[in-house]
Amino acid sequence: MKIVVVGCGKIGETIIKNLVNEGHDVVAVDMEQEVVSQVSNMYDVMAVCGNGADNDTLDEAGVKDAELFVAVTDSDERNMLSCFIASKMGAKQTIARIRNPEFNDNSLNFIREELGVSIALNPEKLAAHEIYSLLKLPAATKIETFSTRKFEIIEIKLKVDSPFNGLSLIDIRKKFPYKFLVCTVLRDDKAFIPDGNFVLKSGDRISITASRKEVQKLLKKIGIVQRPVKSVMILGASKISHYLAEMLLSDGNDVKIIDKDKEKCLVYDEKLKHPVMIHGDGAQQELLLEEGLKSMDAFVSITGNDECNILVSYFAQSLDVPTVITKTNRDEFSQMANRLGLDCIVSPHMTVANAIVRYARALENSMDSSIETLYKIMDGKAEALEFIIGHDCSFLNIPIKDIKLKDNVLIAGIIRNKSVIIPGGLDFILEKDKVVIVASGIKITSIADIIQ
Repeated sequence: MKIVVVGCGKIGETIIKNLVNEGHDVVAVDMEQEVVSQVSNMYDVMAVCGNGADNDTLDEAGVKDAELFVAVTDSDERNMLSCFIASKMGAKQTIARIRNPEFNDNSLNFIREELGVSIALNPEKLAAHEIYSLLKLPAATKIETFSTRKFEIIEIKLKVDSPFNGLSLIDIRKKFPYKFLVCTVLRDDKAFIPDGNFVLKSGDRISITASRKEVQKLLKKIGIVQRPVKSVMILGASKISHYLAEMLLSDGNDVKIIDKDKEKCLVYDEKLKHPVMIHGDGAQQELLLEEGLKSMDAFVSITGNDECNILVSYFAQSLDVPTVITKTNRDEFSQMANRLGLDCIVSPHMTVANAIVRYARALENSMDSSIETLYKIMDGKAEALEFIIGHDCSFLNIPIKDIKLKDNVLIAGIIRNKSVIIPGGLDFILEKDKVVIVASGIKITSIADIIQ
């Protein structure tokens, strides 16, 4: 599929990298010649130097033949204008990065309807929602949701005293008779789709599929006590902070935001309802201790500096703050944070890249099913996809035990009407079911791709 990406900054580069890995024909556009040359050499893509809102530049990029056009420059207005021009020139679908909190739902609806923008993505808002979800289920290191929150996939790290250690998945199902499925395991930087004989051990990161209710019952049973988050310290006054603080304050949480920019502190103090704004350098341990970091339920580091976020998060973790969440934008820093034992990592750039990959995958889809949701899990080494099953699916009404699945593929859940089914061998799939598939090392575009 031909995809044109305008804006090759950090987020644009992440998107290009992921789309190239998906096998798409990508054309990159940026106003800086040095950036264009670098992206072209790194990812072996055609690259055009020019303004993404200019007809001649877009014509050179071949926009008229593009199945998908993505505008992710630093300017919301330029992104919208680029999408408008691209759609008029023949691009079939367009995606714009729109970050300004002042664009409300009505504004975005107008932009979609009148300017030819198929999807408006706000990386900061998506990241804030991801952080908020982690604060609501603090035992998890990652949470993804399917089918309007009926079904979830959560990642947890097994500690030394976990009752799962030394047990096979068959034994776990016998000992903990809840409706859940261990669907992936990350061990020694490798992702596994485990069978029933797979034995878990301390240090494994596992992903579990279940309804939220079953997840909470299971976590309680295995001794993971979830202390409700009531007080949150946020390092960095940013768009993410704005969205996150709004949600937390509306829930009645105590929120303290620290930033060394005095003007930002004044602006956020005026915009938000009753946060505690602290003007100071949050990288200074004395200030954090003085402001009560030790007594906080959660610490969220979301400055624009990955190194600072990691170091300060590591300090918060050393003080036994129950929940520590770290924002990074570069893969190498995410990996570094994991090696330091920081498990809750949020990357706005990866969140947006995954959303665009999901949309592109859906455009490739066949008639037997449609992709509803796609998440990269286990540090991007596995995927969880939700399909709506069509009438042409080749294995309708067949027991799952009789479906010949490809290696490293698992049917992890079925949502039928309002019921969540954790599938066993005798369960079957019906038309209009929503089916969650987990896979590693294989690209799945259609539900048909899971069978041999």
